[in-house]
Amino acid sequence: MNNPNKTFVIDTNVFIHRPDAILSFRDNEVVIPLWVLEELDHLKRNRDERGRNARQAIRFLNEVSRHGNLQEGVKMENGTVLKVALTHAQKVPLDMDEYKTDNKILLTAYALQEAGKRVFFVSKDINARLKATALGIKAVDYDKQKVNIDELYQGCIEIDASKGTLQKLKKNGSIPWNEQLTANEFVILKEKKGGEDAITRYDPKKQRLKRVKRFNSVSGIKPLNEKQRMAFDLLLDDSLLLVTLVGKAGTGKTLLAMASALKKVLDENKYTRVLVTRPIIPMGRDIGYLPGAKEKKLSHWMQPVFDNLEYILSAQKKQPAPSVDELVNNRLIEVEALTFIRGRSLPGQFIIIDEAQNLSPHEVKTIVSRAGSGTKVVLTGDPYQIDNPYLDSNSNGLTYLVETFKGRNIFGHITMHKSERSELAELAAELL
Repeated sequence: MNNPNKTFVIDTNVFIHRPDAILSFRDNEVVIPLWVLEELDHLKRNRDERGRNARQAIRFLNEVSRHGNLQEGVKMENGTVLKVALTHAQKVPLDMDEYKTDNKILLTAYALQEAGKRVFFVSKDINARLKATALGIKAVDYDKQKVNIDELYQGCIEIDASKGTLQKLKKNGSIPWNEQLTANEFVILKEKKGGEDAITRYDPKKQRLKRVKRFNSVSGIKPLNEKQRMAFDLLLDDSLLLVTLVGKAGTGKTLLAMASALKKVLDENKYTRVLVTRPIIPMGRDIGYLPGAKEKKLSHWMQPVFDNLEYILSAQKKQPAPSVDELVNNRLIEVEALTFIRGRSLPGQFIIIDEAQNLSPHEVKTIVSRAGSGTKVVLTGDPYQIDNPYLDSNSNGLTYLVETFKGRNIFGHITMHKSERSELAELAAELL
C-alpha cells in the first residue's frame, strides 16, 4: 500500500458536524484515535442531532471496516487510507493529563508526528486546536463547508440608471435586462445626480427587472426601510420555495417572516399552517431532562416567537383578532423544537426556522429536506451571534445555505442591516 502524503487525525466533533467527513480527505491517510470511537459510542445514546450524527458516523465506519483491517489501514474508493490508532504517545509532553480523553486524542496525533509522519490535527474545537499547536502539531478546522462571511451574497446591488429608464419602468412595471445578474437579486436603480430611484427584482426566466411594489401593511406590519420591503417581496412570492433573511438583531427578520406567514395562512389559505421552530442550544442539560410535557418545555425556548405573534395580532386592525392560543389550538400555528422535526414529512406548510445560524450545514440539509410538496421554508438568523461552540460566522448552516442556493430560481435572499427595534438596540448591535 502506498504511503499517503498527509496524515489527518480526526477529532470527535468533526463527525458530529458531518458524519461522512472522512470522504473529504481524498488520497491521504486518515487516523481515528480509539478514544474518538469511545466518545461516539457515548454520544450515540443521545436523542438529539449529535446522537443521530454519532450513530451515522459509526455506521459509516462499520461499512468501511468490512473491506479490511482498520488497525492496518483500509483503502477507500476515493484513495483515502483509513486507520484506527489504538495507542498514544508514551512520553507525555508539557505535563499533560494523559487520562483526559481530549488529551489522549491529541497525544495520538503527537505520537504519529514523532514517528515522522506529516500530521494535521482536524477539530472544530478552537481550544483543542490551540493545544495541538502548542504541541507543535499543525491544527486545522474542518472547513469543507465554509464560506467567507465578508463575501456573503447580499441579495441586493445598486446600479445607475437614466431618467428615461426609470420612467419606462414606472409605466410598464418591468424593463428588459441583458446584464448577468443572480436569480431573484434585487437591483436599486438610481438616477444620477440625486434623482429618483426604484427597487426592482431580477426575473431570470424573462430576463427582466420587475418593479417591487410598495407594501402598505402585511398582517398589520409595515416595512420601515428598503430591505424590509425587499424581504416582504420574497416572503409573499409563492414561486420562491426557499428564502433566507440574514441580519443583526432588530432588523425585523423574524417579525416580517411571521407576518407574511400569517397572511398566507389566515387570509389567502395558501398553506395549511405556520410551523415555527428554532434550534435548542442548551447552556446545561438538553430539553428532554426538563420537567413537564413537551409544550411546557418549549414555552421558554419559544418565547421570542410568541412575543412576535402577539405583537402582530395586536397590530391587526380587523376585530376581533384571534389570540395566539386560538391559532395554536386550531393548529393554524405549530411551534416545534427542531429535535422533533426530523423524520417528518411537511407538505403544504409555511415553515420558519429562526436562529438558523446555530445549525450546522448537515443539520440544515436534514431540516430543509423535510419540506414536502407545496411547502415554503424561510430561515432567519444573525451569523455574528452564534451559541453553538463548534460553529462560527463562516461555517454555520445558514451562510452555507445562502451560498449554495444562490442563483437558483426557487431561492431568494436579502441581507438586512438597519435595526428598527429602537435606537438603543441599534447601538447595542453595533457597539457591543
